[in-house]
Amino acid sequence: MSETIGFLLNDSARLFRRSFNARTRDSGITALQWRLITYLKRHEGIRQGPLAELIEVEPITLSRMVDRLVESGLVERRADPGDRRAWQLYLTPRAGDLLGGVRPAAEALNAEALEGLSAAEAAQLIDLVERVRANLSRRICQKEQETD
Repeated sequence: MSETIGFLLNDSARLFRRSFNARTRDSGITALQWRLITYLKRHEGIRQGPLAELIEVEPITLSRMVDRLVESGLVERRADPGDRRAWQLYLTPRAGDLLGGVRPAAEALNAEALEGLSAAEAAQLIDLVERVRANLSRRICQKEQETD
């Protein structure tokens, strides 16, 4: 039986998360928290609403995740100078240390996932999956625009 691309990508992502969580259990960070921290590193100062859209979770879900990261000393909320009701999110120095400490586990997981692929095959796989993601992202954006 041949699997669909959707099944394969979803199942691979599940296995990635499970393996990442097992490798980083002692650090206290989960794959979902790692993803959120990584997005924050790329978009420091972003507000919670746009970040929730970016990582595709409900705002209340993101708020709870951020609360936990604030309690852990990894993220801080700062008042948005342009909107007194809004908060901007920033990583703390502790988050930078954590990212540096967990990065070897993430890199080892990536190496394990790509085991047996040549450098050219790995680059092609990344390119192809990025194109699939772009196709789906474009279609989602188009559908959202159609419903507005």
